[in-house]
Amino acid sequence: MVLILGRRLNREESAIRDSPAIKRKVFEVDSKTLASQEILDFCSGSSHSEGILQVFNEFRDCRLFTDVVISVQGREFPCHRAVLSACSSYFRAMFCNDHRESREMLVEINGILAEAMDSFLTYVYTGRAKITTENVQFLFETSSLFQINILRDACAKFLEDQLDPCNCLGIQRFAEAHSLKQLAGRCRTYTLANFSEVAQHEEFLDLHKEELEEYIGSDELSIGKEEVVFEAVMRWVYSNVDQRRPMMKALLHHVRLPLLHPNYFVQTVEGDQLIQNAPECYQLLHEARRYHVLGNEMMSPRTRPRRSTGYSEVIVVVGGCERVGGFNLPYTECYDPVTGEWKPLAKLPEFTKSEYAVCTLRNDILVSGGRINGRDVWMYNSQLNLWIRVASLNKGRWRHKMCVLLGKVYAVGGYDGQSRLSSVECYDSFSNRWTEVAPMKQAVSSPAVASCAGKLFVIGGGPDDDTCSDKVQCYDPETDTWLLRANIPIAKRCITAVSLNNLIYVCGGLTKSLFCYDPSQDYWIHVVHTFSKLESCGMSVCNGKIFILGGRGESGEATDTILCYDPATGIIMSIAAMPRPISYHGCVTIHRYTDKYHRL
Repeated sequence: MVLILGRRLNREESAIRDSPAIKRKVFEVDSKTLASQEILDFCSGSSHSEGILQVFNEFRDCRLFTDVVISVQGREFPCHRAVLSACSSYFRAMFCNDHRESREMLVEINGILAEAMDSFLTYVYTGRAKITTENVQFLFETSSLFQINILRDACAKFLEDQLDPCNCLGIQRFAEAHSLKQLAGRCRTYTLANFSEVAQHEEFLDLHKEELEEYIGSDELSIGKEEVVFEAVMRWVYSNVDQRRPMMKALLHHVRLPLLHPNYFVQTVEGDQLIQNAPECYQLLHEARRYHVLGNEMMSPRTRPRRSTGYSEVIVVVGGCERVGGFNLPYTECYDPVTGEWKPLAKLPEFTKSEYAVCTLRNDILVSGGRINGRDVWMYNSQLNLWIRVASLNKGRWRHKMCVLLGKVYAVGGYDGQSRLSSVECYDSFSNRWTEVAPMKQAVSSPAVASCAGKLFVIGGGPDDDTCSDKVQCYDPETDTWLLRANIPIAKRCITAVSLNNLIYVCGGLTKSLFCYDPSQDYWIHVVHTFSKLESCGMSVCNGKIFILGGRGESGEATDTILCYDPATGIIMSIAAMPRPISYHGCVTIHRYTDKYHRL
């Protein structure tokens, strides 16, 4: 419409104004004017929907426009089908399909509490819910039933925030019952990290045997000392001794009894009446006693320290050469396979020698001999990080091997610059003396040597400059005699051996093969192929796996590769690199204390 202000229109002006042509023209002008203007997309925000919900909630309180009554435990809740269906797919399926409930005014729901239904409806109509320690479980179950994921997740988060040593096990069981993997995992992590405190509460005594085994068998269990684990297990057993006494052996199998303090072991463990009357546990006690005498020579899952105690198994690499005929390197370094870290240790004092032998004795390291005709023997004290000279060999030698058997060190074979040696010397650390024992049947240098099942095995080696041996010579310390056992499938020198789980593993000799020997069956098998031909490599058992470090290939060049073989899976893989290529080095495993892992 066109308005002319200030005066009245005469008859002619009014006629012109009302003519169809003029009206059409004015309309076209106004449309063009509107089209040129911007469009306003107005939104009142969340307040609009919140306001509508508030009104619906008032309607619910006044029973206004309600078209269904939900009955829970005899308590009635008037509701709006549209609101319930909009919020919950459970109710949408109930009311929007041709179910009986879609036509009935009263709908009864079983399996939930009336209080939980009241809190649930408050959330549906207001978007708010009060979650407390008293109602969280029932509110979670109700929101799960009605498929309100946001509210269910809020309840799970509330439970996670409430974790405490007195409730974490109960919350974990609740989480597992409702397939809450994240919450269950968080509970497990919390329990592992706070095991000492958790074990003091009543919930701990309600654990099933399998649940307790899972915790105490974990390397991630955080404790200050292994005595905590033993006391927790015995507290669990004594809480229902008649039913749980038969389970004691299976549980103690996961307690690292060898790592208990010797005084505590004698007074508390062996002095326990229940253990004294359990012959099935005697083998575990015997293992612990042997470890207290023999140290790291005894290897089992129970001799591996938990990292939370501050101790970890590390591989120590001593000396070695970067190339054939090169000088021995002065480095002594330890490698932690879990963290991948290398750390320097005290340097070997006389590092110019090469082709010496290295082994561990309890938790210390011995180095003997070396080119040319070395007789010196040095011992590394792992507690003091210090090298100490001990009694010298009776006969100078290099290209020999050393091994520990029943607490004594054996220096086997080697070369004296003129001929291969069959002589074997035995070292007693208590008397600090080397004594001769029965010589080998065949003199060899650069053999593989390992102790297993109470005997010493010398495998392969070189009888002279031109030939290699495939013989396996076995020494029995009780009779001081040597016997020949089944030949290794290859005749090689510069090979290396380790013992694990009553089996002997051998690699090197410029082959791509890892062989395994079972002394009880006197039988060899090929286990797995390595990735390249190696000889003079390092080999050590750490954390229940076999590590092959360095060595040299066909070209004579050293490598820095670290291989890891897991007997449990049969898989070998390259996992890392050494700080430098190296061969002819010593390679052993010890327990080492590191402050950063210690959590009390």
